[in-house]
Amino acid sequence: MEKITFVLPSRNNLEFLQLAYKSIRNLKTKHCVLILDDASTDGTSEWIKSLNDKDIIHYQNPGPERVGIVGMFDKGIEMSNTDIIFAFHADMVASPNLDINIIKHLQPGTVVCATRIEPPLHPEGPEKITQDWGSEVEEFNFNNCMNGMDHFERQNKDKTTEGIFAPWCMYKSDYLAIGGHDELFAPQSKEDSDLFNRFVLNGYKIIQSWDGLVYHFTSRGSRFNKHVGGAAGKNSDEWLQTTTRNGREFVRKWGHFVKHDPLMKPIIPPKYDIGFIVKNCGLSHLEVLEPWCSTIYVDCSYNEYIEKEQSNTKFDLSNRVKPYDNEKQNNILVSFDALKLTTQNFQFISQLPEIIKDSGEIGTFILDIFTIDIIHMNEYQNNLIKL
Repeated sequence: MEKITFVLPSRNNLEFLQLAYKSIRNLKTKHCVLILDDASTDGTSEWIKSLNDKDIIHYQNPGPERVGIVGMFDKGIEMSNTDIIFAFHADMVASPNLDINIIKHLQPGTVVCATRIEPPLHPEGPEKITQDWGSEVEEFNFNNCMNGMDHFERQNKDKTTEGIFAPWCMYKSDYLAIGGHDELFAPQSKEDSDLFNRFVLNGYKIIQSWDGLVYHFTSRGSRFNKHVGGAAGKNSDEWLQTTTRNGREFVRKWGHFVKHDPLMKPIIPPKYDIGFIVKNCGLSHLEVLEPWCSTIYVDCSYNEYIEKEQSNTKFDLSNRVKPYDNEKQNNILVSFDALKLTTQNFQFISQLPEIIKDSGEIGTFILDIFTIDIIHMNEYQNNLIKL
């Protein structure tokens, strides 16, 4: 079998990382394991150095600040010395034939992901298998897990669906061709959804292998990481802050929030150049509305908002927030009164790309409180594929 580089960023996840490493070494082929220690303080690098394994590559961020999985994954993939890379997570355990059942679907221009088996910490879904083999290392029995995953491998032999989630495997050259992760989403959160959108837009075929499996303890990098105040099923403050910030960044970039079908295939509405013209706009309205357009024209003082929000975004807000009477140059203009905005009619804002696409023509129409003037229907989502 062609050798793979398993790329594993890890921060204070030693007990899970040890299981991930053990499971990869349980595969019949001895692949390269590239572990990136992101300023851990739990003995991760000391443990790696103690291993007598010539097929380990070790990179250490000395810290004290973390880089995050965005930078760490890209660093590891650049360092990898095989044609095929497998973006793995430290809180995952590989099934006995994971490599075989992933590689059999892999060719240039494809991305193949494993199927997750997870304890019931999140809602069940058709894209994964819910099975409780433990949420913590001390509850977990490695042999029982291997036997259970062997059963699911045989039960789902050769089954595939069209979707993508971590862990995923592809040719390194395909990954580098689109520029890797977008630093906009560093250190983590929404970086995977952005990347998956770009895979699809670039024409890569996405395949989920149902006999290539991982047991996923789930979200131990930040969300449920006990070293930053999280626990199994308990969100850390660190994760809450980054997911809120990066959710807003995702909307600014793509013009919509993360969308996918039930099997995790990305749904990518068109990206339009939309300007909001908002009267009776207050700072609270501006905070809610600004990410959802290219430019927002307001009749209030907005310097306070820019000063507060600019540190949370890599977009230049002075180019996005303009006076109400400023010249309007957007392809599509949406005018409304902020005092009439409600939770109910805000849904039209969150669905604007689909609404505009369905309208299908240049012209003006009224929808609820919104006057929508379509001047051009140019789409820009393909400009976002490569960094």
